[in-house]
Formats: sequence, structure tokens, C-alpha cells
Amino acid sequence: MSGSPNRAGRYVPRYPRRAGRYALRLGSLAGALGIWQLLTSLNVNLWVRFSQFPTVADVARAFADRVTGDDYWTDLTDSLTRILTGFALAAVLGVAAGVLVARSRLAEDLLGPLVEVLRPIPAIALVPVAILLFPSNEQGIVFITCTAAFFPVLVSTRHAVRALTPVWEEAVRTMGGGRWRILFSVVLPGALPGIFGGLSVGIGVSWICVISAEMISGQYGVGYRTWQDYTVVDYPGVFVGMVTIGLLGWLTSTAVELLGRRLTHWLPRTSYVPTGRAPRRASGTAAGAPVGTPTAPASPTTQEGVPHEQLV
Repeated sequence: MSGSPNRAGRYVPRYPRRAGRYALRLGSLAGALGIWQLLTSLNVNLWVRFSQFPTVADVARAFADRVTGDDYWTDLTDSLTRILTGFALAAVLGVAAGVLVARSRLAEDLLGPLVEVLRPIPAIALVPVAILLFPSNEQGIVFITCTAAFFPVLVSTRHAVRALTPVWEEAVRTMGGGRWRILFSVVLPGALPGIFGGLSVGIGVSWICVISAEMISGQYGVGYRTWQDYTVVDYPGVFVGMVTIGLLGWLTSTAVELLGRRLTHWLPRTSYVPTGRAPRRASGTAAGAPVGTPTAPASPTTQEGVPHEQLV
């Protein structure tokens, strides 16, 4: 990595650009796989027994065999259908309940104690309840997935709405805006960063619970197939299921994060600044001008960087 001296005359390494960062990430993954292959091929037993693990080559061969079969894609489709259905329900219900509890004292008094009592219960512990309530395992798994994501979304939405500054709402009321205008122009846009934080957490918890539910009461699905491989002592197949779960979780969480960035593009973004390097100046400051140099006045903005015109 190249570098340049900072204002104090000290050498500061320059962080690599996007291509270099991707290379570092791929190198990190390749290094982890190489260590796994080395430890398992040499049958290393140092407190933990790597001799019981399949090698990377064994898992790769099993993965290639699974991908060429129809069962793998059927399991993949079933798991994705369950997770997307349950997560979509949790997103809608969680955001609605979070806004309601944060904005209404009556809703807080009625729903708050119930939420706090049910929230610590692990969603996977609701499998017996789902079996008793729903006529099919499919509906029960969706219920467990929805419950797992519901509470993180609700809590994050509630905190995000309560953290909004009242000045925004007062500005809309001054301009003649009503309750619905405040909701869609102030509350929901202002709470979007917190809402997507809860959605990001919720999608990860949903994957944990849907896989566990499939292992217990599912028919088809990645979790069901992984458990079946374990019962017949097919350890490479177990690791194929684990890798599949990890990839699916990474793809869905990345999709939620990208959607959040798309919908909150108006937020100011921060970037990594190495130690000793001067931070990048705001767009309103002229390039190369001293900090105290006056510049043309910008449009009035709120505390969070949202233009005042967009709020009213």
C-alpha cells in the first residue's frame, strides 16, 4: 500500500481503493479455506478434533453433486419462500406496531407490557405453539419466522420514532399539515435509518429460526436437508447445508442493506479516514479553502441534514 506524508510530516499509509479492498476480502476468505484444508488434511488434534472434519475438497465435491440435483434447488426455493413471506409480514407489522407504540400512549399502555413479556421468548421455543395453532407445518414455520423478525423491527422502529426531534413535526403543523402528512413526511422518513437497522437484525434472526424450525418440523428446505444429512452421518452434506445457509443469509442481509441505502440516500455519508489524515470537507466548503473562509449560504437544513423544503 502506498502512502503520503500528512500535514505534520508523518508518513500515513493509503488505504487501498475498491479493487484492493475486494482483493483483501477474497484473500481473507481464501486464507480461511486454506487453513481449514491444512488442519483437516493433516488430522490435527489440538484440544479440538479437526480429524473429524471433512476437508474443503470433500465439501466442494459434495456441493457440486448437490447443485446438479433437483432436491437442492427445491430445498432452496422452499426456504427462501418461507423466509421472505415471514420477513415481509414481520416488516409490515413491526413497523406499524413500532410507530403506533411510539406515537400513542394508549397503544404503549396496551401493547407495551405484552411486547416486553413476549420479546425474551426465543422464537424457536414457539414450535409447539405453532404445531397446535396451525393446520400445516408450512404455516407454522412462516409464523416462527415472522415472530423472530417482528420484535427487532418493532423495537428499532419505536426507538427511532421517539428519537426524532419535535422541531420537524412543529414545522409541518405550522405549514398546515395534518396527522397523515406528519406521518409520511416526517415520522417515517426520519425513522428510516433505525427501521432498516431493525430489518437488518431481523433478517439474520429469521434465518436462524427458519432453519431450526425446518430441522424440527419441516418437510424440505435447507434446514431439513442439513438435519437429514446429520442423521445419516453425511458430514460433507452437513457442511454443504451450512455453506448454503451462510450464502443465503449474506445475500438477503446485503439486499436489505442496499435497499436501506437506496431509500436513505439523503443522509450524509461518512467514510473511513486513516489516523493523521485530515477529514474530507463538506460539499459547501470550497476546495482548498481554509476552514474559516466564508462560502455561499446553502439551503437551510435540519439537524439530520434533510432540506427543510422536503419536510414541509
